Amino acid sequence: MGKSRPRAAEKRVLGQGSIVLTSCSSLTIPPAPVYYPSEDEFKDPLAYIYKIRPEAEQYGICKIIPPQNWKPPFALDLNTFTFPTKTQAIHQLQARPSACNSKTFELEYNRFLEEHCGKKAVKKRVVFEGKELDLCKLFNGVKRYGGYDNVVKEKKWGEVFRFVRSGGKISECSKYVLSQLYYDHLYDYESYYNKLYKVKEETCKRELKAEKTTVQQSCKKIRINEAGEKVKLHKVDVQESFDQICEQCRSGLHAEVMLLCDRCNKGWHIYCLSPPLKRVPPGNWYCSECFNSEKDSFGFVPGKQLSLEAFRRVADRAKKKWFGSTSASRAQLEKKFWEIVEGSVGEVEVIYGSDLDTSVCGSGFPRVNDQKPIAIDVNKWDEYCSSPWNLNNLPKLQGSMLRAVHHNIAGVMVPWLYIGMLFSSFCWHFEDHCFYSMNYHHWGEPKCWYSVPGSEASAFEKVMRNSLPDLFDAQPDLLFQLVTMLNPSVLQEHNVPVYSVLQEPGNFVITFPRSYHGGFNFGLNCAEAVNFAPADWLPHGGFGAELYQHYRRPAVLSHEELLCVVVKNDFDSNALPYLKNELLRVYNKEKSWRERLWKNGIIRSSPMSPRMQPNYVGVEEDATCIICQQFLYLSAVGCSCRPSAFVCLEHWENLCECKPHKRNLLYRHTLAELNDLIIMMETHNSEERIQKRSTRKHMTFTSETHFLSKKVKGGHVTITQLAQEWLMRSCKILQMPYTNDAYALALKEAEQFLWAGVEMDPVRELAKNLAEAQNWAEGVRDCLSKIESWPSHHNCEMERVKMEDLITLLNVSPVPCNEPGHLKLKGYEEEAKELIQEISTAVSASSNIVDLEALYSKACESAIYVKESEELLTKLTAVKLWLHTVRNCVSEKSPGIIEIGTINNLKSKIVDLQLQVPEVPLLLDFAKQVELCQSRCTEMLRGSIKLKNLEMLIQEYDSFTVNIHELKLLKQYQNDAFDWITHFNNILKDVHEREDQENVVNELICLKKAGSQLKVQVDELLLVDVELKKASCRVEAWKVLHSKFPLESIQQVMTMATKLQIENEKVFRKISDVVAQALCLEEKAMHILACEVQMSDFEDVVRMSEDVCALFPSLNGVKIALSMAKSWLMKAKPYLLSDLPEKSVASCLLKVDDLKELVLESKLLKIHLEERILLEEVLQKYMQWECNACSALNDAESLLNILDVGEEISFDIISTIQDHVAKMESIMENELSLRFDSIVIPKVQETCSFLNWCYRALNFRVCVPTLEEVELLLEDAKCLHVTYADHSFWRSLLDGVNWFKQAVEILGSCNVKRFHLSDVEEALRQSKMIKISFALIVDRLVDAIKRHNVWVDEVKAFFSCSIGHRSWSLLLQLEGSGNTNAFNCMEINMVLSEVQRVKEWKQRAGSIVGVKIGDNTNNLLLVGLSQILNTLDRSLCVYDKPDGCSQICFCMFCLNDTQKQELLTCSMCMDCYHMHCVKPTLGGTSHSQSNMCPYCHSIECGKISRLKIDSKRPELDVFLELLSDADNLCVEIEEKTLLHQIIEKSLAHKACLAKIVEYSLASFGEDLTVVVRQLSTALKAVEVAGVYDRQSNDRFEVALARNSWRVRASKLLKGSQKPTIYQVQRLLKEGRIINIALEDYFWCKLETMKQYGLQWTMKAKKVSADSGALELHKVFELIAEGENLPVHFDKELKLLRERSMLYCICRKPYDLRPMIACDKCDEWYHFDCIRLSWAPKYYICPACNVDAVDDIKCTSSSNGVCDEPQTPSPRPMELRREAESNDNISTRRRSGVERLLWRNRKPYRRVAKKRVELDIFSPFFHVH
Repeated sequence: MGKSRPRAAEKRVLGQGSIVLTSCSSLTIPPAPVYYPSEDEFKDPLAYIYKIRPEAEQYGICKIIPPQNWKPPFALDLNTFTFPTKTQAIHQLQARPSACNSKTFELEYNRFLEEHCGKKAVKKRVVFEGKELDLCKLFNGVKRYGGYDNVVKEKKWGEVFRFVRSGGKISECSKYVLSQLYYDHLYDYESYYNKLYKVKEETCKRELKAEKTTVQQSCKKIRINEAGEKVKLHKVDVQESFDQICEQCRSGLHAEVMLLCDRCNKGWHIYCLSPPLKRVPPGNWYCSECFNSEKDSFGFVPGKQLSLEAFRRVADRAKKKWFGSTSASRAQLEKKFWEIVEGSVGEVEVIYGSDLDTSVCGSGFPRVNDQKPIAIDVNKWDEYCSSPWNLNNLPKLQGSMLRAVHHNIAGVMVPWLYIGMLFSSFCWHFEDHCFYSMNYHHWGEPKCWYSVPGSEASAFEKVMRNSLPDLFDAQPDLLFQLVTMLNPSVLQEHNVPVYSVLQEPGNFVITFPRSYHGGFNFGLNCAEAVNFAPADWLPHGGFGAELYQHYRRPAVLSHEELLCVVVKNDFDSNALPYLKNELLRVYNKEKSWRERLWKNGIIRSSPMSPRMQPNYVGVEEDATCIICQQFLYLSAVGCSCRPSAFVCLEHWENLCECKPHKRNLLYRHTLAELNDLIIMMETHNSEERIQKRSTRKHMTFTSETHFLSKKVKGGHVTITQLAQEWLMRSCKILQMPYTNDAYALALKEAEQFLWAGVEMDPVRELAKNLAEAQNWAEGVRDCLSKIESWPSHHNCEMERVKMEDLITLLNVSPVPCNEPGHLKLKGYEEEAKELIQEISTAVSASSNIVDLEALYSKACESAIYVKESEELLTKLTAVKLWLHTVRNCVSEKSPGIIEIGTINNLKSKIVDLQLQVPEVPLLLDFAKQVELCQSRCTEMLRGSIKLKNLEMLIQEYDSFTVNIHELKLLKQYQNDAFDWITHFNNILKDVHEREDQENVVNELICLKKAGSQLKVQVDELLLVDVELKKASCRVEAWKVLHSKFPLESIQQVMTMATKLQIENEKVFRKISDVVAQALCLEEKAMHILACEVQMSDFEDVVRMSEDVCALFPSLNGVKIALSMAKSWLMKAKPYLLSDLPEKSVASCLLKVDDLKELVLESKLLKIHLEERILLEEVLQKYMQWECNACSALNDAESLLNILDVGEEISFDIISTIQDHVAKMESIMENELSLRFDSIVIPKVQETCSFLNWCYRALNFRVCVPTLEEVELLLEDAKCLHVTYADHSFWRSLLDGVNWFKQAVEILGSCNVKRFHLSDVEEALRQSKMIKISFALIVDRLVDAIKRHNVWVDEVKAFFSCSIGHRSWSLLLQLEGSGNTNAFNCMEINMVLSEVQRVKEWKQRAGSIVGVKIGDNTNNLLLVGLSQILNTLDRSLCVYDKPDGCSQICFCMFCLNDTQKQELLTCSMCMDCYHMHCVKPTLGGTSHSQSNMCPYCHSIECGKISRLKIDSKRPELDVFLELLSDADNLCVEIEEKTLLHQIIEKSLAHKACLAKIVEYSLASFGEDLTVVVRQLSTALKAVEVAGVYDRQSNDRFEVALARNSWRVRASKLLKGSQKPTIYQVQRLLKEGRIINIALEDYFWCKLETMKQYGLQWTMKAKKVSADSGALELHKVFELIAEGENLPVHFDKELKLLRERSMLYCICRKPYDLRPMIACDKCDEWYHFDCIRLSWAPKYYICPACNVDAVDDIKCTSSSNGVCDEPQTPSPRPMELRREAESNDNISTRRRSGVERLLWRNRKPYRRVAKKRVELDIFSPFFHVH
């Protein structure tokens, strides 16, 4: 978060004008309009927006859905796109504390404690939940929600807690503790804060004038720094450097309106602040750096550079965290977002790729200069590159005001890209300069927008400021920061219209000027936005410029410059009315301010430098106003005292303190030119324009300018009169002989008219003529001066007169002024023309070099420069250069240095220069030699070149100095041949020993190719082919050694080597060994394949083959046989394992068919294996197991067929079923059943499960199971297969179990689910219909019906009695028995309802009393109410005690017997009490020794001004409400009687307290005894009482506060020491806050003391600074008067006593003149009175050395330099002696009055001297 501008510390009263923030409301936000343009309407964006603007602007926002065929491609590569991100703390967008500096708050808080509470500021830690509590955050948190009283009323401590401890767990205990800490430490400060603000508002206006006068007289302001020390600032002289400069404009001027921060002492002018202040604010003031904490400042923190894929992963995780994999609705997303913003969810941070400059990161729209992706069609790319809805084109469309802007402003002219995720947000704001904005959604999740129309912007800002007062106090320009959100429902609650838009991919969103908008993203998406400005934006742009000026914020561009440039260029006819009105507004404003400056004396003016490109905005940057930071395009004010500083016309007074006539007005356009721009818009015909301009000129002369006047010595004069006078004087000047001073003065006087309108056109025309005449005359004089001074200064670097300038001056006709020097210039012109003719003749004809040099020397000596002399110099230079080049060529010895072109060029210039010199024949001979060499070389290049002939030719011309191309080419051919031969020889060196034969082959191939390209014949080229074959053979040989080849291929390589005769080389000998090994292995492989052997023999052959580089034929057969054997073993391994897996999974079971197939495969193997026999045994065992399982299934089927459910089922059948189950389980537990997957196994499992289920169900006939067991049995039935579903036994058994479940549910019913009596009877009826009976459970159902009927009869008997006979215990018994015996009926509901009502009443009563009510703690409520009743009895006992009674024998607080514990009696109230019964917090310390109770002590000392009542103490109103609810209960309870008694005694207590309070408030006399005694009694009674009445206690607090003030005032007046004026003023200030009556005795006394004291203080200050003007005896009278005042003035008395001391022979008081002390008598003398010009080391006054005046020691200091006399301080004798002992000379000449009090003036020690001896002073008496 950036910092805000400085501000006043006390800006708003807590709880006044604040809006209390509530949680997210359910108000619905109406939608903004949506538009669907047709294809024709979509062609022109600005025209379509202009069409819908009247309707859409009322909403501030709208959505445009393009036609279906408009689908621009996304131009960025999503795979490579990366972008920077920002971290957004969403939970702090609204619910965040202000960035208030805790140190500044602590400083202000300590001042409050010292000045208003009489407490000394002590650093004391306030601890909350184990950590130090930041009181600054706590104060601002309560301030946010309307102050302490409102937070308590609305129960907002949870929200305040989030300000103090963000992210912490909020408990009720934490809220209570936080409330108490605020009440203890900050409640008084809040009250002071609120009341002080009201007082400041009332007194600010009447104190402003006096304060301003005081500040203007002396810019001295005392501030207190951070350490609490006073800092005194003095205004320095103008010549000195400023001790304080403004941090904004860097100026130390205008000190009378400079604010100094009360902490850092930095300064700001009130007009430089943002926003500016109209007056110096009262009270303490802090700058933004001190008020705001950099640590706690809020903003979006820059994050990492992420790719789009990495950002997508983060976004997906965030959305999954909040909503899982399900999709959330818009309502859910909005609800969750605003809950996060309001801080009720916790800390939430997201990242956002916002404000991405598309000129750096790339645009989502196609652009001409961007690279086109391959997947996009070229025609489609070009179409959307030029589309007007492409945001890169929108700002510069026809009709847009931004077409004139030349530079690319990011976000305005260049779009910004936005990559968002869930909850990433854009906060409330409107666009820069109030522009329109257009946002396009490229892809992704939707965006949710909210908007407030521009017409309601002021109402929106008001709600924002009232809702977030602490944030706006810290940052007045908060809405410019784009970091704050506010729930739209809050705006709606305060009648601010809000509208919403849901933007989806492919949609445009338009925001209108000054419409506040904000929103957030629903997930990952990409959007792009840009500003645009049609003509109807212009008035809004003017408002935006004024807003920037008000808040001192730099503007994006100059509004005036944009307006003028658009008017000068072509513009749309629709823009005419907007341009005209806005330009007219700017013209009137500019005209008004220029005229105001002229009236105030600024008459100097000058035009600004013209623009290089006037048709574009922003090409050249203007200066900005140092005050408001705005561009100075039209005009500015400057001064020579600050050359680099400029201000706008509105701040011209704030630039400097110079006189107005020294300042200068700078203007770019005159008012006439601005007027022409307005006329140019109205008429396009030039004749109409001229006519209209003349008409307006006449109207201006006759109306406006006639009234523009200013005050002069003789009265008033208009600007028209001054202009006419100037015109008359200037016309005379033109007729007189030219003088520079007269012209310069006239032009300077014209400056005050040039800026004006068309009425000053004659002035401007004449001023232009004067300037032209002045320039012409000065040009003539300058030319004459140069020509006449040239002969004596031509050797210097003096500039000559150009012939063109001379002709220009002399061709002017008529002559603009009377300057005689132009006639003399004509003579010099004729001389120059003759010289030009001579030069032309010499250049065209053949001349000698000597003549050319002489003529050029003549031209150089002429005072007039002619351009023909350059042609002469060119020819002369060419001749000299030719001669020099020829001589160098002839004398050159180095080979190849001279270029052949140089020789040819020299030959051609012989004719051009017409040369006749001896060097010509030498050059021609040399050229013939060059031609011969060139022809021989050309002849050799045409034929076949032999190396030997080439060597002979090159040797002959080896040292030839000319660089011939053909010769150089032949040398290159020779070098190429030599290089090729050398390379060939290097390759053949040790070629057979190299292993990289592939490189050899490549080198030979390249060498062969290079040899074929040689221009010279080489014999070695034939040997290359032979060596290439040998190298290829070696390549094959090395391949054989490094890899495995078939044996036949290896033998072919050896045959080729033999042909090339290289078989004896090392590589081929190795290959021969490989062939021998391969043949040996082939024999062995054929042997093992022929007979069946062990697997190890096959593995040995394979292993040995790996070490041989050859592949023999039988190797594949060996490997295939070995692989088949290993594969068979792997398949057979699961069947041969004996260990079973822990869990047999279906996928892991062995297949029987696979086992049979493996047995067949084993017979085809060629290797001998023992596992084949084992596998056959496994197969035989399985076949036996399967036979046993089938037999068991047949037996089970037979059993089920013989079951007959029509007969009674015997226990023999149940045991038979059990035996079958056991048999099948044993079969299932067999090892083979767990390993093999057989079709028999599922049948066995199914039959076993079925029989087991039947066995469990039949057991229910003999026992009653639990409901869970029955439900588990039915769940198991659902899992059984339906093989036996058609069997009658199964169906009957299943029906019986279902009925059994219903019966068990009825018998086990509870409070949660009760059955009706009809349900039970229906169950009994169904029991007779099932085929399998359950007799045991039927008997229990019959018994339950009987018990229910008995309970119902008891309930009816209970409610038939009267309320007095209905006891609470009997009702509880009925509830308990009903829960056990009753079914669902009306009676049970009635009993439970009444019990719940009574319990809720008791629970509420317990929470009020402060006890926890449970099932076994009912008596606690009675005990608590009895204790409260007991406290009220004691409270009334305190009230009813007779005055002066001392015979009470029990403690006033606990009423214990005096015999058990010792009682102490208060000496004031005569009450008895135990020491442990009195709370120590009231009195602070024990007062047993003084025999005064702490209550009386506190009241008498005036220490108690507020009550600190326990917040848990119940209020009287709550008890009344509780009693009313008790009357509606159906039973009689004991607590009701106690409540009656408590309320009666509470009302009696309230009446007693009200009587004492009214008496105290009505007492205004001096005697405080009765009031103190009664308030002490009331304080004890209130402290003891257990019931709290808010209204009575508030009145009691007022009485305590006023009594405390009166007690302190009494002590101050009757104290042994006089009070200071500060103490009196502070006490009066406190009394004014608590509304002390004006007729109060102590108020009148203090007010009188204050008036007398202030009058005497003014006299004392005036006398102490009068330098001895007042007579001495009157000074002593004033001192005596001050000492007799009832108020003590220590400082003023010290100053007066110092004023009464007289020094020197002049007998004057101390007056800052330099003085010196006598080393004997310590008397002080002025240097000028004793004629002493420097300070000697020792000094004896004449009175102490009458006899030896000439022996006075006057020794200079050791360095021989006389120190300048300084003013010493009148010091005591001890300090002076100490200075002498330290031998420090500087201590004897101290400067400044150190405020030491001389309580008794030293006696004059020379009174015994003779009077005549004092004649030695006679030479100094002239001083008097």
